[in-house]
Amino acid sequence: MTESVTTPDSSAPMESGGWSQFNEERVRPIKRYALRNPSLIWGLALMSFLLLFVGIGHLVWDTEQFRPLSTPTRLAPTLSHEMMKSGEPTGEVRAFPFGTDTAGRDLLAVAILGTPLTLRIGLIAGFVSIAFGTLAAFVAAYYRGWIDAAIRSVVDVGLAMPGLLILILIRINIGRELTVDEMGFALGLVGWVFPARTIRSQVLVMREAAYVELSRLSGTSGMGIIFKEMLPNLIPYITASLVGSVAGAILASIGLEAIGLGNFSTPTLGMTIFFNIQFSSITLGMWWWWLPPLVAIVIVFLGLFLISSGLDEWSNPRLRKRV
Repeated sequence: MTESVTTPDSSAPMESGGWSQFNEERVRPIKRYALRNPSLIWGLALMSFLLLFVGIGHLVWDTEQFRPLSTPTRLAPTLSHEMMKSGEPTGEVRAFPFGTDTAGRDLLAVAILGTPLTLRIGLIAGFVSIAFGTLAAFVAAYYRGWIDAAIRSVVDVGLAMPGLLILILIRINIGRELTVDEMGFALGLVGWVFPARTIRSQVLVMREAAYVELSRLSGTSGMGIIFKEMLPNLIPYITASLVGSVAGAILASIGLEAIGLGNFSTPTLGMTIFFNIQFSSITLGMWWWWLPPLVAIVIVFLGLFLISSGLDEWSNPRLRKRV
């Protein structure tokens, strides 16, 4: 008498233990990377928190209160305040968690609108500077000769000239307020020289690599070698340089706006600092006016610094081996 042997059905659903093991195998590499590179994780967490604050704020808060005279003036942070009109209560109760300033602006609405505007300036400037700098670096380092000499001369002159002074002269000669996009583009045009210098040094080393020589001997054009062979290998380094360029552009924009060369109708973090200086908020004891923009600036720069430090492992093979 033969016993019947039952074989497991491959089409049967995977048991819960199998699913948990499968998920654990997928999550384990992420955990290992988070443990060995906490800077990148914390930096992304800080920037995600800032973006979450802005996103939720747009959904639940009246951002039109950033306009002057839309709220009571010099009101400390409060969760309930009865609105007045002509000295009489209107029966309406509104909250001002961040308080209001001298011009009657709700500072929570200013923070919700101003934070992404400042980040937008930095991102536009960062991408413009990296795009121009990368193109100039590859063309100069690969083709060498008079092209390299001309681009290197322009870069050396640009590095020697103070970028902030150039931006001040541009703003004065234009004679009008720059929009957020225009300021970002202007900062990018001034700041492309530094990434051009650093990326050029990387391309000079890569130019002598064996795979580049092999592509050259096989008849690949110069632009084909640049975009198909060399550029993909420098993506990690360019990404790390982009983060640094964004941080530098944000700092430059805040400096320009703090001295009164920004757009007075846009509630960026730099313009909030300018109004604090203009109306002496520290002397008036209005700590709720200057504290939120300073906290936002600290979070932005700390997050970008941690992201840049974390990307060093990705862009630097020596750090990857050591880790």
